[in-house]
Amino acid sequence: MSKLLLREYYELCEGGVCQDFLTEAEKKMVKEGHVFLSGVMQRADTRNGNGRVYPGAILEREMNNYSKLVKERRALGELDHPDDSVINLRNASHLVTDVWWDQGAVMGKIQVLNTPSGQVLSELVNAGVKLGISSRGMGSVTESNGETIVEDDFQLICFDMVSEPSTTGAYMTPRHLHEGAVKGVFTKADRINRALNDILRDT
Repeated sequence: MSKLLLREYYELCEGGVCQDFLTEAEKKMVKEGHVFLSGVMQRADTRNGNGRVYPGAILEREMNNYSKLVKERRALGELDHPDDSVINLRNASHLVTDVWWDQGAVMGKIQVLNTPSGQVLSELVNAGVKLGISSRGMGSVTESNGETIVEDDFQLICFDMVSEPSTTGAYMTPRHLHEGAVKGVFTKADRINRALNDILRDT
């Protein structure tokens, strides 16, 4: 079974619902002109706009692995969705700074970077453009009872900012505004942590 590049789109918080997640340090950064976004980034056990379902156990495993990248400030994403599994640093627009679960939904917080792509993203946010977030990963799928199920070999790569989400509730909104290849993405330590997580999950 061959792996595919799987991309899923979600809307981030709409109407300011998710604007209470900023830390005091981040609120200070916002006053200095930084932009933060937040909202739903993925959903478990729910058919999305692309007709795919991510089983909870698989998504939980991948988010456990991804959270390590977040803590190490390596969880970069791009503006728009590339057609490959490479995170190009020259196209990086944002950094995921926090992820957590909320009743089957993966929530996240994003800091927009002062890079060329990040500056474009900031201008879009300032103009009130409704933006979505999209997960990017590699994995295979199977058909079961009319649904496309993501298999256990799925590997989450990153979250990109896009204009057209495919799942309810994944648009990102500003928070207090104005107040390599997959092999190259994951280090040896990342792969060891992934293997340990798999072992612990099966015990």
